[in-house]
Amino acid sequence: MGAKCNGAVPGESVKKDENSRRGNWGNQIEFVLTSVGYAVGLGNVWRFPYLCYRNGGGAFMLPYFIMLIFCGLPLFFLELSFGQFASLGCLGVWKISPMFKGVGYGMMVVSTYIGIYYNVVICIAFYYFFMSMTNLLPWTYCNNSWNTPDCSGVVDPNSYLNSSLANATRSLLTGVSEVVNRTKRTSPSEEYWKHHVLDVSDDIGNFGEVRLPILGCLAVSWFVVFLCLIRGVKSSGKVVYFTATFPYVVLTILFIRGITLEGAFNGIKYYLTPQWEKVLDAKVWGDAASQIFYSLGCAWGGLITMASYNKFHNNCFRDSIIISITNCATSVYAGFVIFSILGFMAHHLNVPVSEVADHGPGLAFVAYPEALTLLPISPLWSLLFFSSVVDEIGTDWIIRNKTVVTLTVAILGFVLGVPLTTQAGIYWLLLMDNYAASFSLVVISCIMCICVMHVYGHRNYFKDVEMMLGFPPPLFFRVCWRFISPVIISFILVFTVIQYKPITYNDYVYPGWSLAIGFSMALSSVICIPIYALYKISSSPGATFKERLRHACRPHPKWGPALQEHRTGRYAPMASEDTVEVRPLKEKEELKPEPKEEKKEEISLTIQGSNGSTNTHNNPNPSA
Repeated sequence: MGAKCNGAVPGESVKKDENSRRGNWGNQIEFVLTSVGYAVGLGNVWRFPYLCYRNGGGAFMLPYFIMLIFCGLPLFFLELSFGQFASLGCLGVWKISPMFKGVGYGMMVVSTYIGIYYNVVICIAFYYFFMSMTNLLPWTYCNNSWNTPDCSGVVDPNSYLNSSLANATRSLLTGVSEVVNRTKRTSPSEEYWKHHVLDVSDDIGNFGEVRLPILGCLAVSWFVVFLCLIRGVKSSGKVVYFTATFPYVVLTILFIRGITLEGAFNGIKYYLTPQWEKVLDAKVWGDAASQIFYSLGCAWGGLITMASYNKFHNNCFRDSIIISITNCATSVYAGFVIFSILGFMAHHLNVPVSEVADHGPGLAFVAYPEALTLLPISPLWSLLFFSSVVDEIGTDWIIRNKTVVTLTVAILGFVLGVPLTTQAGIYWLLLMDNYAASFSLVVISCIMCICVMHVYGHRNYFKDVEMMLGFPPPLFFRVCWRFISPVIISFILVFTVIQYKPITYNDYVYPGWSLAIGFSMALSSVICIPIYALYKISSSPGATFKERLRHACRPHPKWGPALQEHRTGRYAPMASEDTVEVRPLKEKEELKPEPKEEKKEEISLTIQGSNGSTNTHNNPNPSA
């Protein structure tokens, strides 16, 4: 009964699912927690709030939840079931249709870009972590060398006097001067971020100097990545018991403190109230789609790889529901934390919530430190918060390799991240976030849906899932995989192109040459798909282009479950062959009992339709 509830085929022992060649998770809790740790992280506490803030608060929530239901959940389940069924990573799974292996390479390119700039964000968390080891947080007061006369501290002893003078001034001066006064007043945490941590230059091409403290933290960040990547799936699974749960403790502490602050309600109201005119903006929908893919980890390749270490009959459908809902609930929860703090800051600075901080990736590093100064023993809570962010570094977005290779990759990633530690680094980080990890993710996911559902065949895949879980995919997911998800993604891509607007950082407008670099990064991952497809077609046997195309699309003979004991039904080895043949499903009328001779003829025909010409590839280890 227990096996059946877990998705196992009735009567089969769960212990038989152990894959001794690749290894499996120690238990399913480790996989779920690791997946939560992979999906829940800076994408929730850093990227979601700033996208929500940039796109009008509540106006972002509607498309976000629509994209979650019709794209995020279905594609998350698709990737988990994809990797688990074949027990292969993001490249190996494309034995399902070798022509589309470029999708796997595209996933790796996207992961590379994200790994480069994501680690820069992590290193800034490290920096705040180290700077929190003090009796007095450096962003508490306005009496530091980097502060301007416009700084207004929340706990500044002179803040009451400053506030009184400002109120008196506003009562005497004209409305124009009031607006000027509003725009000048800034919080110490924002000035600490702008003028001390970043020391931002005036142009993306003006790199200025390398910020040595940030560079040192970047080295620490990549060293931690190196240590995490050389660990096996067994050992790394143990760490997540702490790393995947502790951030919720800190977020809850910040939430309780945030909602008790004066003015917090105004920030939460801005967060939940839609600005309906922005709902019609394709950019808002595009940001919502990219955030779903970004935070859930879809199209990165990591989900497929992690699921490949599951036992074959694990209920990945249940896991996908738990992880996806947990992920998005965390985003919304973090949004309450951020916007309650923004409401307090807006009240203190006497400005609208929409103007209280930068509409960019630095939002979290302004709002969170501001809240941390208001907690008792603030250096301790600051240290705990940024340690929980740093814990996110332990998620894997690339397949583990040998120590030397891993070290080489870490060093290369560090070198490529150095430009992002300069005074122009924030411009490059925003450019990579908007182009390298936005357009590409949705394109890759759309093509993956089309390949699995319409090239490999939806009936084939539904039966594969049923063989693995003991039940077919629910109707909603089948409809989304085949129609709804690809159509929604396609519409968003089309309207995003039609309503395209160049990105900006506050009042800074990016020059044309930098946008060209951004588009190049976006296309560099997507271009892998047609390039590899052309290569595969040209190298496939066949007298005509059509024959080569059909051969390149057919599943590889080794496609299917990794272990011999799971290769049943159409994946079972044929008695007269030393190879494993994949036989496609027939229509219902073709599944009726037939005479032995006719059945033999049918099998020979379906082999040709699935794997091309007669398979002569010898495979002494079919379970590999």
